[in-house]
Amino acid sequence: MTKFIQILKDINELIVFKHSVFALPFIFIAMIVASKIINDSIWFGWELLILGTLCAVSARNFAMGANRYLDRDIDKDNPRCASRPSVDGRIGRGNLLLFIWINALIFVVVAYFINSLAFWLSFPILLVLGAYSYFKRFSSLAHVMLGVCLGLSPIAGAIAVLAYIPLWSILLSCGVIFWVAGFDILYSLQDMEYDKKMGLFSIPSIYGAKASMFICALFHFLAVLFWLLFAISANLGVAAFIGVIISAIILYFEHRIVRRDFSKIDRAFFTLNGYLGIIFFVFVLVSLW
Repeated sequence: MTKFIQILKDINELIVFKHSVFALPFIFIAMIVASKIINDSIWFGWELLILGTLCAVSARNFAMGANRYLDRDIDKDNPRCASRPSVDGRIGRGNLLLFIWINALIFVVVAYFINSLAFWLSFPILLVLGAYSYFKRFSSLAHVMLGVCLGLSPIAGAIAVLAYIPLWSILLSCGVIFWVAGFDILYSLQDMEYDKKMGLFSIPSIYGAKASMFICALFHFLAVLFWLLFAISANLGVAAFIGVIISAIILYFEHRIVRRDFSKIDRAFFTLNGYLGIIFFVFVLVSLW
């Protein structure tokens, strides 16, 4: 039993399960908006709640597992990453591959039970999720690629309920893409010197800290703009627009914290961004009530 608990702890450390809070609120935002449109109710049913959550968790597990597997050669010499279970030997290569394939299978099977569009799109989605780790080896667009990985979640949520892709879900998705790409640039400031040494193509390692902060601010401006367009396109109530404004304020303080002290990047990255997704979800929910 003790060994089993330790394995669960190692897996949790590998995938950092608590960071699911970044994507899950936006999946459920899309699902409640879609349900309101088709059912005139924000409740889309227990079946879709369970299936949607399983898809979201398995997709993220697959992406994190693939990232840790493919990045072992990079992580082993990075002091910030050297203690990861995929690097220090707690989770071996074979077990990590098994974890990746099991979650890929779960994702595809669950998507099959949602609807046919979800099933057929599950394969290219896995391809996109798995490709992210390669981008940092040849392109500074790796940050945007990570944004795309999480930005697929609102579109997936809309597909689960509607079985098609509405315009408002694309606008919501674009907001998530630029939000994630922006905060990933901030997070990459920690590895700026290491990325230069390893020849990796992060925006901080190529353009420096000052330019990176400007690009991040531009991305976050675009995120807020797309969320505003989403609220208009989905014909949401006043509360949703208040949620957009609060999200903009949170992003402002995130930038302010990092500009003052780079050592507080973790606080800005994990705490404030976690709050943003949850707060936005709550205000969209209120606007539809």
